[in-house]
Formats: sequence, structure tokens, C-alpha cells
Amino acid sequence: MFRKRTLDNSHGAQRISLRKYCFISAIILCAVCASAAFCAEESSIEKVLPAPHCAEGWLMEEKVALYTKDTLFERINGESELYFPYGFEALASARYANSKNPEVAVEVDVYKMGSLLDAFGIYANYRRADDGTVRIGAEGFVSPSQLLFYQDRYFVRLQASGTLSVEQEVFLSCARAVSGNLPRNLSQPRELELFMMPAVKQRSERYISQSLLGYAFFRRGLIADAVLEGEALKVFVVSEDSVNAARKAFDQYREYLKASGQKVQVTETPDKTSITAVDPLYNNIYIEHFGRYLIGAVNLKKTSAGKQLVEQLRRRLIGIRAADTAGISPLNQQS
Repeated sequence: MFRKRTLDNSHGAQRISLRKYCFISAIILCAVCASAAFCAEESSIEKVLPAPHCAEGWLMEEKVALYTKDTLFERINGESELYFPYGFEALASARYANSKNPEVAVEVDVYKMGSLLDAFGIYANYRRADDGTVRIGAEGFVSPSQLLFYQDRYFVRLQASGTLSVEQEVFLSCARAVSGNLPRNLSQPRELELFMMPAVKQRSERYISQSLLGYAFFRRGLIADAVLEGEALKVFVVSEDSVNAARKAFDQYREYLKASGQKVQVTETPDKTSITAVDPLYNNIYIEHFGRYLIGAVNLKKTSAGKQLVEQLRRRLIGIRAADTAGISPLNQQS
């Protein structure tokens, strides 16, 4: 009897050891797979940078440098925090030196962001109205010292190094070489369709991934410059995940305005609720809560102008939603 129990215990210990071995092996396998996937991802973005040169006479020095969320500050210290709300995943960076003068170079940075909208958001943060546009990627601009563009989920920045300017053709050649290695999605974010109105100043559109207008209760949204009847103003759309979430943000803004000592006029109808007031930072404002959205205009001289543009935006929003065969507006999709 004692011998049989000993054998049973021995077999049980073997079974436990076998289960423990399988469990540990599974963990190791998962870790290896995850590591392989991560390495493949980094290898993929590394290959976006052309080698051995990006333009004739401009050769890559050393090898491509890769940066993650934990190391991005090493490349753009003081600026890295700007990228994280836009879903930053990885950065590949390389320096292409002039073969005739190695002190002069073009530095190329390729950022992989969370989505097409996020890549646009970062790009638009640097875009200026007086920069010359270039037909690279979804959109790009060039100056004597840099060329920037975005394409699919990627934001690309080329900068002169060791000099104040580089010939535009060099920038263009390098940018085209990078663009050719990226996914061939040359479309702009569909969300920008909202601002395709005569009054909106084109290329003024921006996507703010957090705290639109500097207010935490406006979590994310689009904003653009507009001119109506000679009046300059800004229009914006805040997108939320639900009607209740949009109403909460609307109520928080109303309470903020009241707490600042401003007169707040609230108007309710069956399909929308609006506020007419004076914002401490943005002067006269008009904003509507419409479904999952807040649609507004700020810096108004005449409230009527704001109401007119907000109504146009609301109609466009309804049209875009109706045209979406999936029944979900892209403005509701998370980055």
C-alpha cells in the first residue's frame, strides 16, 4: 500500500511538473512571438528610409536609428510630449550627408502615428499658411530649411543640417524616395470633408487630439479658420463617443462660462441645444449640442455669422453621416 501511494505521488508530481513546464513554455513562446512582432514592426519602419542614398550625392551615414515611446526624447527632447496624444508608435531616423561636403546633410525622420487622422494632426501642427505646398503624400510643404508631409499613418520630416538651406530638388528627391516606401494611401482624413465650405480657409484645418481650445472637457476635435461677410472667426467640431458624453461636455462648458461671470443664453429645441455667450478667452461664441457632437464658432463680432456657419457645418455633418453606408461617421472613430 505504501509503495503504491509513493508511485501515485510520483506520477502526480510528474503531471504537475509537466503542466508547469507547459505553462512556462507557453509564456516564453508568447514573449518570443511578441518580441518577433515588435522587431518586425521596427524592421518595417526602418526599411522606409532609402539606402544607400536618398538623392544623388546624398549618402546615408551609419545606420537607421530607431526610437520608441521611451526613447523619443533622445531625438526630439522638449517636443516628444506633443506626439504621444496622436498615438505615436515608432520613429526611424537617418542622416544623408552631401558627398562633396559631409558637414552638410539632410536629416530624415519618419514617425509612425496611431492613424491617418493622427498623422495629419501632427503635420498640421507644423504647417504654416505661407509655406509652399508640394505634391508628395497626402499633402506636404517645403521651405529652404525643411520639407514635411504625411502619408497614411506616417508623418515625415526632412531638415537641413549644417546649413541654413538645401536645394529644393534635393528635398523633393529624398521625400519622393521615402514616399515610395510607404503605404500608397494618398488620401486625406475623411473628417476634413466637414470643412469643405466656401467660408473656411483651406489648409487652416487642424485636428487637436486633446483639449480643443485648451479646455479639458473638449476632449478632441477639429478646428479651422473661416471668413464670412468680411468677419474672421474660427469654427470647430468636438466629437464624442455618445450623446450623453457630448451633453456632459456641453454642460461643463456652460458651467465654466457661468463661473467666469459671463451671461449665458441657452436655447433648446427638439433636435439641438445651443449656447450664446462671451468666452473669457475667445470673446463672443456660439455652440450647439447636436447628437454626439458639439459644433461651434468663436471670436465672433456678430453672433449671426457664427450661427450661419454652425448651421452649415451641422448640415454637412448630417450629409456625411447619411452617406456613410456603415452608419458610423468617421468623426466617432477613435484614433
